[in-house]
Amino acid sequence: MNQVLRHIWQRSDWPSFRFDGPQVAHDLTQARREQGILLGQARALGIAEIDHAINDLWVEDAIATAAIEGEKLQVDSVRSSVMRRLGLKNEGRVERHVEGLVEVMHDATSHFAVRLDADRLCRWQSALFPGGTSGIQRIEVGKFRTSLEPMQMVGGPIGKEVVYHTAPTASGVPAEMRRFLKWFEDTRPRTNRTDQTDGIVRSAIAHLWFETVHPFGDGNGPIGRAIIDLALAQDTGGSARVYSVSLQLMRERKAYYAALGAAQHGGMDITDWVQWFVLQFAQSCRHSQAVIDSALAKSRFWSSRTDWALTDRQRKVVQRLLDAGPDGFSGGMSAEKYSNLTKFQRPPQRAILPTCCSMDGSSRQGKARVRGTG
Repeated sequence: MNQVLRHIWQRSDWPSFRFDGPQVAHDLTQARREQGILLGQARALGIAEIDHAINDLWVEDAIATAAIEGEKLQVDSVRSSVMRRLGLKNEGRVERHVEGLVEVMHDATSHFAVRLDADRLCRWQSALFPGGTSGIQRIEVGKFRTSLEPMQMVGGPIGKEVVYHTAPTASGVPAEMRRFLKWFEDTRPRTNRTDQTDGIVRSAIAHLWFETVHPFGDGNGPIGRAIIDLALAQDTGGSARVYSVSLQLMRERKAYYAALGAAQHGGMDITDWVQWFVLQFAQSCRHSQAVIDSALAKSRFWSSRTDWALTDRQRKVVQRLLDAGPDGFSGGMSAEKYSNLTKFQRPPQRAILPTCCSMDGSSRQGKARVRGTG
């Protein structure tokens, strides 16, 4: 019998998920504590500073959710798209598929009060593949999968692939999704309910459930993580993107797949999956706290240097150095990189940027030299 029922969706009690509340309680309390610290930091920021902090978190999250699927996005393209969504000034190039991913992430958090239904999910999936292809392969876009071929999640090197999950057949997807979407709406946090599922736990269950059904021909991973974002936004009743759960899942990619796969092949007791997810959420909050601290440091950096007579080009370069963080640019800031950043093409003349200061207030005179007076 166990050989036949290889996946939880094949069980007669699917999808009656359950978990051991007392076992998860300690980790959940710690996660809520980290969340509280993070939300307190966010409230303490001014409008300009929170926008820049959210920009940094959003860029990281978009790059990470694509990287989990093996796709490498250009940082500048993602940053330009995110800044455009936030209404911040940017001059970078926006790529269509990057714009689609950012749009999905934006919709999930900004419109958290809007009901999640099949049409919305299909529009998300369509936005991820604006050309109707994944690579050079044509895929079903804007609708649940209809192919008679088994939907299998495969891992491992070429020639040694391992099937770690097989989703329900396409014919069963519409009914599965109706059941999932009804549950998602019925369990939405409401102030007048005392029996509701904890919001972090709800996001863990929602992600597992959606990824198990795998309703689309492609794009299920990013959409499943957008559902996490939506559930967390509904939990706090706020649209600010202050979490970077996808980045944490990317950092723990191997463990992420292992935990998800174990839950998809076990019974309806998903305590281990819920506990693992709660721990990752707590860690993502700690990372976001550090990002917000960095945003505050950048703000202090500029506010303490109002006497700097910088051109727009020089200011842009300094800001990019700050955005690059402690590791900075590989190989340092060269004349060529300066030219690429600022589009500066004037005849070469040696100039010195103003005193190069770190965000802790220390300074180094004459270290950074660039060509041109831009």
